[in-house]
Amino acid sequence: QVQLVESGGGLVQAGGSLRLSCAASGRITSVKSMNWYRQPPGEDRELVATITGDGLTVYADSVKGRFTISRDNAKNTLYLQMYRLKPEDTAVYYCSLDRERPPMRFWGQGTQVTVSS
Repeated sequence: QVQLVESGGGLVQAGGSLRLSCAASGRITSVKSMNWYRQPPGEDRELVATITGDGLTVYADSVKGRFTISRDNAKNTLYLQMYRLKPEDTAVYYCSLDRERPPMRFWGQGTQVTVSS
């Protein structure tokens, strides 16, 4: 199994920055991708950014140019650097790991990000 623990959330003013971290532990093998999702209040969970096993990154249009996903393989840690935050970025942010063999998705517990206007 894989355990994921997010940290780094908090309250920030619009225009500010935060960096989220996701520490992975356990059987971290055959990783297809690692991802950041978010779930705003009263809305569905949405994909924010993905980094594949090959290092390819993909972003939601709403965060392109403001957010950067990265990972440190030596530390088994995934990051999401967020700049120029907006009130609409307010959400619980979750990291996930998609394993290829056997196929399975693991989730962290989430971290709250609140952006005040």
